[in-house]
Amino acid sequence: MKVPPEITYRNVDKTNALDTLVEEKIAKLEQFCNYISSCHIAIEKINDRPRSGSPYRVRIDLTVPPGHELVAESNPSDTNQYAPVDAVIRDAFNAATQQLRKLTQRQNEHDKGQNHDNAVETTALVTKLFRDGGYGFLKGLDGQEIYFHRNSVLNDDFDRLEIGTGVHFFLSQGIEGPQASTVKIVDKPGVRAGKSDETLIEPPLDWRE
Repeated sequence: MKVPPEITYRNVDKTNALDTLVEEKIAKLEQFCNYISSCHIAIEKINDRPRSGSPYRVRIDLTVPPGHELVAESNPSDTNQYAPVDAVIRDAFNAATQQLRKLTQRQNEHDKGQNHDNAVETTALVTKLFRDGGYGFLKGLDGQEIYFHRNSVLNDDFDRLEIGTGVHFFLSQGIEGPQASTVKIVDKPGVRAGKSDETLIEPPLDWRE
């Protein structure tokens, strides 16, 4: 995240347990989108003795490049009267996660639909995988190491990737620099395509490094 998250408590006692819960939820948001610009969470008690609903309200404001602003809020209704503050926090983050997931899917579909006339399709091997974080690194046949995100993997195949999986991808300029887009699984290193005698992917000598 470009800017450290801001957490505001209003008429609510700040505790280590609440801070830990919020930090865990923020980390999960970043698993869906690792380029969030900013995140502000407001946790407040709006009524000591509400006649209905919960006394707590939680609002989450997110900004995502290039200029998206997402707002998720939870203030449980009559059916969840007196819901504890931790439950209201979870509800707000669930709503934020759904919005963020839809946004990243739209962005990913847009990226995949863009014209690649000025890009070059390249072959590479998966050399590093961080499944919990939803990203990894490829090494091209020229030895260059390139970042990729799970949202860039076609057909939702990120979970099928392994170290050494061969892929085709387009090299694009991301927020943090060059990154792989439209990543498509091709084969394992050294595996031959069909009955051809031609090796589909020949790993570079140092691809395991």
